[in-house]
Parts: sequence; C-alpha cells; structure tokens
Amino acid sequence: MATHTHSRAPLTCDVLVIGSGAGGLSTAITARKLGLDVVVIEKEAYFGGTTAFSGGVLWIPGNRHARANGVNDTREAAKTYMRNETGAFFDEAAVDAFLDAGPQMIDFFERETEVKFVPTLYPDYHPDVQGGVDIGRSVVAAPYDARNLGEDIARLRPPLKTITFIGMMFNSSNADLKHFFNATRSLKSALYVAKRLGSHLKDLALYRRGVQITSGNALAARLAKSALSMGIPIHTNTGAQELIVSEGRVTGAVVNGPDGKMRIAARRGVVLACGGFSHDVARIAKAYPHVMRGGEHCSPVPKGNTGDGARMAESVGAPVPIHYPQPAAWMPVSRVPMRDGTFGVFPHLVDRYKPGIIGVTRKGKRFTNEANSYHDVGAAMIEACRDENETAMWLICDHTTIRKYGLGYAKPAPVPLGPLLRNGYLVKGRTLAELARRAGIDAVALEATVRSYNEGARRGEDSEFGRGSTSFNRYLADPEHKPNPCVAPIGNGPYYALKVVMGDLGTFDGITTAVTGEVLDARGAVIDGLYAVGNDRASVMGGNYPGAGITLGPIMTFGYITGRRLAGVADKPADPRAQPQNARQSATV
Repeated sequence: MATHTHSRAPLTCDVLVIGSGAGGLSTAITARKLGLDVVVIEKEAYFGGTTAFSGGVLWIPGNRHARANGVNDTREAAKTYMRNETGAFFDEAAVDAFLDAGPQMIDFFERETEVKFVPTLYPDYHPDVQGGVDIGRSVVAAPYDARNLGEDIARLRPPLKTITFIGMMFNSSNADLKHFFNATRSLKSALYVAKRLGSHLKDLALYRRGVQITSGNALAARLAKSALSMGIPIHTNTGAQELIVSEGRVTGAVVNGPDGKMRIAARRGVVLACGGFSHDVARIAKAYPHVMRGGEHCSPVPKGNTGDGARMAESVGAPVPIHYPQPAAWMPVSRVPMRDGTFGVFPHLVDRYKPGIIGVTRKGKRFTNEANSYHDVGAAMIEACRDENETAMWLICDHTTIRKYGLGYAKPAPVPLGPLLRNGYLVKGRTLAELARRAGIDAVALEATVRSYNEGARRGEDSEFGRGSTSFNRYLADPEHKPNPCVAPIGNGPYYALKVVMGDLGTFDGITTAVTGEVLDARGAVIDGLYAVGNDRASVMGGNYPGAGITLGPIMTFGYITGRRLAGVADKPADPRAQPQNARQSATV
C-alpha cells in the first residue's frame, strides 16, 4: 500500500508524474507496465484530480464495446467529424495518433488493470455534422466498490457534493436516477430506493462516505487501485515547487511534502499532469472572455488546479498560448448556499434538457437551444452577455415542472423546496412579472418570451432554436413526453427562477507538446526530459466539445502514448514532432 509521506532523503526514479488524475495515472501505469520505476506526487490530500469529479466518460471512436454491440462506425467518419469540429485547429498528426491508439488504450487498460468500461448510449454532441453518429463512441467507467482500495479509500477524492444525494452517487443514464425520479409514482421504484438508501446509510456509518461509486469517481478509484497494486507510490500532500534542470535537461523536481522540501530525480522524465489552470486567477483573467470583461466565473473542478504545470513549463522556456476560440470546456453552474456559510457549485448537466424549462438572460429573452451541450450553451451565454455586466442566465419553469424534474440543486417531489427558497437559491413568483421583478429580469420581455415560446411549445415545437431536433437534445430529455421530449409549454404559476453563471470542466488551451507528449519550447524544439499530459497539455479538440468524454478519452489515450514513449516503445509517428532527434532507442518489453 502506498503512503502519503516520505523521508527527506532524495528519491530517484525513472519517471516522476506530477498529478494524480486520469492523465497522470494512465501515464504512470503504462510506463510501469513497460518496466519503469514510477513515482506519482499529488499536492492535495486526495488523489483522483478532476477525474474524480467527472462523469467518467471517454470518447473513443472504434472502441471494442461499440463493435461488440454492432455499432456501425468507421475511423474515416470519426476523422471527418474531428476535422469538421476542430476547424482551423485540426492537427492531423495528433488526431491520427488519437484514433489509432484510443481503442488500443481501452484494450490495454481492461486487459492489464482494474479499469473496466461499459458502453453508453450517448450520441455525439453534434450528430448532424458530417461524420457525427447517434451512438457508439462513448464509454463510461464501470461502477466500483471503493472498499477495494483498503485504507487508501480515505485518500480517494470524494465526488462533488452538490451532485450526490447524501453522498450517494448516480449518473444521468443509470437505473438509480430513474428509480429516484419515479419513487413517488411507482411502488417498484419506491422499494428500490428504500433498499438503496438503507445500504448507503450503512456504508456512511462504516466508511464515512459512499462506497458504491460510479462515473469519474469509479474511474479514479480503478486507476489508483491499479497503480498502487503495481507498486507505484502516490504521495499525497506533496506538491512540486520547481523543476530541476541539469545541462539543458529536466532531471527532476523539488517537492514539498509532509516532511518538508526534498528533491526527486527522474532518469527518464518528469510528467506534468497538474490538471490545467481553471483556478489560476491571473491566467483565466487573460484567457476567459467573460472574466476579461469583469464577469464572474465559478469552476467546480478541484481548487488545486491552479496552473502549476503551466507555470513550471514556462519556467524552462515552454510557451502556454491562449489561442483556441474557447479556451475551456464551459459548464453553466449555479452557486448553492451551504449550511456552513460556504457555497457549493452545481453543474447543470440534466435539467436544461427537460420539457417546460427555458433559459433567459437578464433582458428576459432566450438566446440558445437550452438542450444543446453544456459547452455550447456556455459559449452562447458568453456571446449573449457580451454587453452585460455579468455572464448569466436564469432557468425558468412552472410549479408542475419543478416538482416533476427538479431544477439545479432543487430535487423533484417529495423533497421540499422551502429551504432553497429561504436561502435565495430559488426565486419564486405568483406571476411571471412578479418572478421577474424578484430575480432582476426584464418583466415585460420575459412575459413576451414565454408567450412566444408557448405558442409553438403546445405543439411540441421550438421554431426559434429547434430544441429537440437532434438525438443529443433528446437523449437527456423526457422520452415519455410527447411529441417532443425537450419541449413543453410553461403553464400556470407559481413560477421559479434559478440564476446560472459560468463555470468550466477544465481548460482546453495548454502546454504545446509533440504528439507523444514531449514539451516544446517557443521554437518548437523538444525540452528534453519534460512531458505534459491531461489538461496541462493543449487539447486535441481545438477548443470545441464534440461529444461525451472528449476530455478523458484523449487524456487517457495520450497518457498511454506518453507512457509508451517514456519506456522507449516507438509507435510509428505521423509527424516529425513526435520523433525528436534525441529520442531514446526502443526498449524490448
């Protein structure tokens, strides 16, 4: 079992990985399987990084789960889709490497480690774009019993508190959530929920957390268990302070742990896997358009993602350009007042798709198809509010709708709404005009917007934005609502409003690397001994979000590629940048 402390004596290893999310751990595990001595450090008290908060979905075209389920897809279609989605930032060498290695990565981890995946029904987020598909490219981490971690369960980052129910995990597509939604309408669901709650409460008493975990928490646990079982130490509470450079080569890092500062030498390389810069206040002020104009940003990713990797890369001459049209994966969020006086962050992953819920700006007008992806809605929010003092929207619905589906952190019936009305999370009005006045929305415009929306909504139509027109729009909607699972009129009062602001799921801009992960300097030359993976590395998606899992899919794939590169396993590169002149000779493994 790994320990969270170490002595002040210098450590020497083949590979030092800085960060314990999917990027760092996939790199570490691959390198270890190929015979290298690997050490992972993590500055926070928990391992798992942003992965542990995520949906645990990977976008991997051509994965074996899709093939086994008869999904008809081709590599050519996936490449066409990525070309269309990335536009001017299409990197053919990186895309080819991703499409070739992605299915291999899935096979490797399922064969060699505790990591297991199951297929999902997710469509691509833009299935009507050439090369897009309605199913088959996304897989999700299989549920996991966290007790398999033994004592290290205490070091697994808990899931995001606001998207659990008393710490219980479920995701938007599994049976748990459907039973919880139907608990007041179905005896079968009520019995299921009672049994599930009883088991969960027992786990809370024994382990002080839920142990039947899903989504990204399951993926983080599976990766960590695999690493620990292979003898890879994961030193938590241990942050990298600076890189060590010797004769023009990165040879290790100075780290600060529970016992103070020490040096860790790395014979093969140092891997930056610090999670990007979502909480780097100075950097996002230059990168995020709504923050540049003085707006609020509220990221749900771990607070430790403060741009450490970018800072260390810059310290040795590597640029971290901000050049993608969207520098981060946008996520509309709401701020939840907690009992202790702090605020939680709730990511709006599900409610926007439901019929009878619309989103408006302070001007009282709709501005986008609310059932588009979180990233697309976020980008539309930024654009719609470019002349406003803040980037925000208000989700609006009637009483029947909120009791059926919930709204943000507010749960469906029978969970009471009173506490969230009293603490200001929800705003309520007997009429739309009253609601608008209390929420600070233009009342006349809101009434006109609802009138116009309702005219088509009664027929299941959204003539303004085409809500419900794609398979993705409909995927998280209400299939029992006809004729359009995404569209229903806003009925009689009382009415509710919930303020939503901008957040992100991680950064897209990042360190410039070779395809195989070597960090490049301003001239495009390799900085020997330094690698970057995960959200520290610039995204292959070019600032777009084409499908469920387009962060974790490339993150684990390029972690796998970089791990092989560190071990000297030479995959045929499609670009000269992937084969630096000082590349090591291939090792026999």
